Amino acid sequence: MTQGIRRAGIIGGVRIPFCRNNTAYAEVGNFGMSVKVMGALVERFGLHGLELGEVAFGAVIRQSSDWNLAREAVLSSGLAPTTPGITTARACGTSLDNAIIIADKIKTGQIEVGLAGGSDTTSDVPIVYSRELRERLLATNRARSVPDKLKTAVSGFSLSELKPSFPGVAEPRTDKSMGDHCELMAREWHIAREDQDLLALESHQKLAAAYERGFFEDLIIPFRGVSRDNVLRPDTSLEKLASLKPAFDKHSGLGTLTAGNSSALSDGAAAVLLASDEWAKANGHSIQAYLTHAQVAGVDFVHGEGLLMAPTIAVPRMLETIAVPRMLDMAGLTLQDFDFYEIHEAFAAQVLCTLRAWESDDYCSNRLGRDAPLGSIDADKLNVNGSSLATGHPFAATGARIVATLAKMLQDRGSGRGLISICTAGGMGVTAILERP
Repeated sequence: MTQGIRRAGIIGGVRIPFCRNNTAYAEVGNFGMSVKVMGALVERFGLHGLELGEVAFGAVIRQSSDWNLAREAVLSSGLAPTTPGITTARACGTSLDNAIIIADKIKTGQIEVGLAGGSDTTSDVPIVYSRELRERLLATNRARSVPDKLKTAVSGFSLSELKPSFPGVAEPRTDKSMGDHCELMAREWHIAREDQDLLALESHQKLAAAYERGFFEDLIIPFRGVSRDNVLRPDTSLEKLASLKPAFDKHSGLGTLTAGNSSALSDGAAAVLLASDEWAKANGHSIQAYLTHAQVAGVDFVHGEGLLMAPTIAVPRMLETIAVPRMLDMAGLTLQDFDFYEIHEAFAAQVLCTLRAWESDDYCSNRLGRDAPLGSIDADKLNVNGSSLATGHPFAATGARIVATLAKMLQDRGSGRGLISICTAGGMGVTAILERP
């Protein structure tokens, strides 16, 4: 094992176009999408038959058969079958977490090269039946004789046992959806509907422009007849967005979140390759950018904090009760010291709440324990190639999409620094810094 802390470089990434659920990938599932992106990465960087140190790959919504998703996808990817794989999940931060996992292993010398990514589908969701029916089926299976099996199967049977249970989007501890929680945040931070619609419009415009200038040619692999994210609406307008009705708070007259300014339920997968400088050089690859710092945080959303506000804490992280260093302070940076800001657009309101919180003297003082607000950012540097409102948001794939996109942006620029901020279900946030010297 190499001693000391090394740099963890991003060699590059790929993804399939993200698609609205129940469209192009409705019958593919996580395994099929995972194999596609891993195989594409193998082809892109000539990894066929090579043993990587680790593959960290995840999914949020998965069938019971996907319990070992990362390893099974590795075995079908073209990588050496001796490559290990770990299946992970931290809601929307999953594949950014995986990039951090791989980067940390590279930095400490545990591995030289690894793959990080994620896949998610809201088309192929697990459908669960009642506990009573599951117990009946298990008991029937245990019965030895056919008569005993029949008796167990029908004794006391009720049709209500056949009622299926579908995955919900509500937080178990509040019974509110993410959109419901974000409505409360928008109200608390006084985020206007018009500002949300404008941010959504800009996301579509930026993504469309990036496609037109060929930015995604080496990032996106066509799949199932799709070559562009089918959530993208390049012809949308403020008038069209303004005509949409509230999607969550439908009755109070105060609802501002709509299908247009909220990310769409989507299917997709993405992956990135990370390596040490030594491995990259030995194998003829260049480094696009380095993953230099990362941090996670959680908020007490059950008792009133905004569900999606954890990234506002993870970036300058400080807890009074535990000596947790602040990411910006560890990096010796201010919020303004970045060339690009990639803030995941779960909802337009979430992005705007985050920016407003960092500008707030009260919030930065009382919640973050800082002497002054973090301040504002240059809006021209925010999500410059569009983000989740336009691309879609397959939960576990979004982080790897952002890492690959930002690394390429830094490579194209020649040097610079980018900040990644991703909010997640369960009141958590995952953040990271990418740099190219």
